[in-house]
Amino acid sequence: MNLKSSLFLLVIGASVLSCKENATKTTDREVVLNKHLIPYNSPLLDYDDPSIAIIDFRKKDSYKAGHLPGAVNLYRDDIQDTTLPYKGIRISKEKLAERLGKSGITEKHTLVVYDDKGSSDASRLWWLLRLYNFDNVHILDGGIGHWERMGGKLSLEENAEKHSTFHFIDKPDHLILIEKDELLKLIKSDASNAIILDTRSVDEYKGNQQKDGAKKAGRIPGSVNIDWAEAVDYGNTFTFKPVGELEKIYSRLGATKEDTIIVYCHSGVRSSHTTFVLTQLLNYKNVMNYDGSWVEWSYDDLLPYETDSIYVEKN
Repeated sequence: MNLKSSLFLLVIGASVLSCKENATKTTDREVVLNKHLIPYNSPLLDYDDPSIAIIDFRKKDSYKAGHLPGAVNLYRDDIQDTTLPYKGIRISKEKLAERLGKSGITEKHTLVVYDDKGSSDASRLWWLLRLYNFDNVHILDGGIGHWERMGGKLSLEENAEKHSTFHFIDKPDHLILIEKDELLKLIKSDASNAIILDTRSVDEYKGNQQKDGAKKAGRIPGSVNIDWAEAVDYGNTFTFKPVGELEKIYSRLGATKEDTIIVYCHSGVRSSHTTFVLTQLLNYKNVMNYDGSWVEWSYDDLLPYETDSIYVEKN
């Protein structure tokens, strides 16, 4: 074999290796984006398509300052029960259907939702829709910031609400929710193998920080802590991390894909994000979001709780 032939084969070999590496990276990313998560250049962001409804899930002032073309505005206040002494608990299926209908959204639409917080707020709406058995909803990876960073244009035109009617399927709620009383039974049961995952910051988990809305600081007994923000490129692109990195992060749970995992946070938002990661990106099968989370738990003085220095058992 002459020198020229050898060099040719080396170039071909290097190209094959490069393709394999790129294929691995591409596949890793596609695994993340193949379910309810879409990239900035997805055709689902075609605002001229009448079958698609884009939802800007941020505060009204942020929406007015610039949003994806064609997007309508909703926020957490629109989907929470305001009759309780604490904030965050979901509204009923009927009330959510009414609110979506007021925005011109029907069950025939494909929904795309985004925020500016690493998809935590968007995940909250995704979770609630999934709970009520509406599955045709997608989260924009990286939100509005990544969209704009990648060359996407913003609009200042506010879309007038076009009242319509939204109908959820008449069937029991999807099994991705656990209530306070059910969680308490699991905590007190010696037979339970459920893993309770606190998705708040370390300071909240330890009881060093008490966020507004909670009655006291602390955590649910027996819970472990993985901050929801570990799952995203926080402070940079705000996109979800690759599957390989996510697997390493949540391997700290020591759980199989079949184990029961209960997630909670302050008011059900960050835990919705982790529910999305575990179920949609990592294929965990039995994940339930405690909707009331620490806010509801902290208000009930009969419930046990922990901090790093004390454990309070209630009868």
